[in-house]
Amino acid sequence: MASSNAYKLRCSIPGHEMDVRGLASAVFPDGAFVSVSRDRTGRVWVPNSSPDKGFTEMHSLSGHSNFVSCVCVIAPSETYPRGLIATGGNDNNICVFTMDQSQPLFTLTGHKSTVCTLSSGKFGTLLSGSWDTTAKVWLNEKCMMTLEGHSAAVWAVIILPEQGLMLSGSADKTIKLWKAGRCEKTYEGHEDCVRGLAVISNTEFFSCSNDTSIRRWLVTGECVQVYYSHTNYIYSMAVFPNSQDFISTGEDRTLRIWRQGECSQTIRLPAQSVWCCCILPNGDIAIGASDGIIRVFTPAEDRMASVEDLQAFEDELSKTTIDPKTGDLGDIKMEDLPGREHLNEPGNRDGQTRLIKDGQKVEAYQWSVSDDRWMKIGDVVGGSNQQTSKNVMYEGKEYDYVFTIDVNEGGPSMKLPYNLSEDPWLTAHNFLQKNDLSAMFLDQVANFIIENTKGLVVGPAPPAGGDPFTGGARYIPGASDERPGFGGDPFTGSGRYIPGSGQNPSAPAGVDPFTGRGAYSSSALRQTANNIYFPKTDGVTFEQANSSQIIAKIKELNGDAPQEHRLSEEILESLERLLVSVSEPNSSNSPPTIQEINLLWKAAHWPEDIVFPVLDIMRLAVRHPQVNETLCGESEGVQLCNHLLSLMRPEGRPANQMLALRTLCNCFGGRHGRALLLAQRETVLSRAADLAGVCNKNIHIALATLVLNYAGCLHSQPDLDAKAQCLSVASRALETVQDKEAVFRLLVALGTTVASDQTARDLARSLGVNSQISKFSSVSDPSKVAECCQLVLKELQ
Repeated sequence: MASSNAYKLRCSIPGHEMDVRGLASAVFPDGAFVSVSRDRTGRVWVPNSSPDKGFTEMHSLSGHSNFVSCVCVIAPSETYPRGLIATGGNDNNICVFTMDQSQPLFTLTGHKSTVCTLSSGKFGTLLSGSWDTTAKVWLNEKCMMTLEGHSAAVWAVIILPEQGLMLSGSADKTIKLWKAGRCEKTYEGHEDCVRGLAVISNTEFFSCSNDTSIRRWLVTGECVQVYYSHTNYIYSMAVFPNSQDFISTGEDRTLRIWRQGECSQTIRLPAQSVWCCCILPNGDIAIGASDGIIRVFTPAEDRMASVEDLQAFEDELSKTTIDPKTGDLGDIKMEDLPGREHLNEPGNRDGQTRLIKDGQKVEAYQWSVSDDRWMKIGDVVGGSNQQTSKNVMYEGKEYDYVFTIDVNEGGPSMKLPYNLSEDPWLTAHNFLQKNDLSAMFLDQVANFIIENTKGLVVGPAPPAGGDPFTGGARYIPGASDERPGFGGDPFTGSGRYIPGSGQNPSAPAGVDPFTGRGAYSSSALRQTANNIYFPKTDGVTFEQANSSQIIAKIKELNGDAPQEHRLSEEILESLERLLVSVSEPNSSNSPPTIQEINLLWKAAHWPEDIVFPVLDIMRLAVRHPQVNETLCGESEGVQLCNHLLSLMRPEGRPANQMLALRTLCNCFGGRHGRALLLAQRETVLSRAADLAGVCNKNIHIALATLVLNYAGCLHSQPDLDAKAQCLSVASRALETVQDKEAVFRLLVALGTTVASDQTARDLARSLGVNSQISKFSSVSDPSKVAECCQLVLKELQ
């Protein structure tokens, strides 16, 4: 927990040439930490034994071609017992280093803009957030998932300790909770860009924002407390080991220490922007700021700086200038300010500020409870926040400067408005975004601003206009299907025509656990006698049918159909002949003709309220080699996929959804169908996953079978992206699916995906699959659910 003693300076580390943007405590060496900066480097610092109680640079990390904006430490593993360092930069890349090398071990590419936040989880999982509005999940040098849903830059990400949950905070003012690649919840409450996130426990977290507030949330969605003390943007947070006390830093030049929900200490810094902070194992606090200096503060008297160094820090602070335009000090009126005698009165709380007039100067002081005195924290420049006559009007607002920028020779010039109180890099980024210019000009424009304002940069204040960081874009929440369950016979309501009704989901012991027929066999020879369930590499299909009832239903619906939709006798006879030939593929019946297949395709476009028996014929037909080749071939296959996916819309009819899923499952029975579905995998599985929310067990069984068939096809392939999607869809489906047969097939899909693939196992662990499925290990009926679950858990150990 935070020490009850007041924190004081331990040391200042002037190791970087520009802003320090990220800090992270290292696992090795003991007491070390890592910093990253706009000077394009990272540095590893280790405590030294010298009298100044400071830190020594162990080595510098290089590898980024632009400034470095974030850092995190990846926990030790068998391969890397000292852990790894990950850094994200303005070159859109993530560099990963070992603790003792200055060049990257490898570089992760994929983001389309600045990587501004990183978080590491179990088993080497890495989560990144970017100005490109996405977050990405990385494992073993591969991007396993891209989390899409925010409408503006993702400034903060964090991985929760259990259950595979991930959080992202954005400039769209929202926080999103992700599970297995899908947004499960959106938290709203902040009034401006969300800049930082910090874990409290498995069930709670903190967020901080440009709106000057810190919020405490339950993972279930409730905001249980809001903390106010900062007077400007809050950039970063860190939580003490007691999971209650925490620290925060921001644009008001402060580090604030919070104990028992109250701001108990405010430490002012001689730099406008305090970008980042981290808590070291011994309870000391490291902060990085816009002056390029890292400062470490300690509550332990034996680690505090000497009296001379403490006084030097206070003198440096007293000489800083404070621009009233930042709003930190309120409206300042010279004539109303008291004189120096006002400092004889004690303050009411730590961090309280007081302004006094000394001749023609305005000075700012802060009350220190630990020292029982007022400390000067700077001179107020200008003495008033009223705009001066030198300001320039642009688009109805006043600015300190309005620059004319010529990007293309002979092209139109562009206006760049700027206030001294703004961050030149953020202003430059907004300018590039507004004018649709390449991000490669960012440094050039920012340096132009700095050079032409003669170094009078004080620090960011809230921008006057909307931009991609402060909520200019519209938030569009994801919708879930909450329609009531579809009861009874989903096709006719009469209980007569039920495709696949002969299937026995609870097969007796000793037979195929999927179909209930004969001995279970698999093409995977690696299965042992103790595991008859996975890997399951031969496709599972839906075979049961009553041909006479299917045809009778088509004729009944055709008789009642409007004239323009009525099928001719020729088509009806063709469908009947085709159904007979595909129902008994090994009989002496003539194979389906091209004309019969074409008429089936035409009939499959019947109106959605009556098409279901035709879909049932298609479900049976695609098992036949001739039909599989014709409908799933290169030219027609994409059309078939698109038609089935249109019938699987979440708002569609449950009968059509289930039969479309079953048709896709049966397509795996032929070479052309497998090739088609592997090529369309991302789209098919994404649409299918949406049907987990439909309350219908037949749909759930078909969905689980589809995932299982994909897992079987991918088992022997090194396609990590595809396996990641299988894991994600199976994990998401297990959140809502109740039917035990569907659960069983999803468990087999998980087992098939992770069997013999260490990377897939690591990803499954990082998604929290272990804890998610453990509840199925005690299911007694049918016993195959518990048996398969226990085998999957064994794989994931």
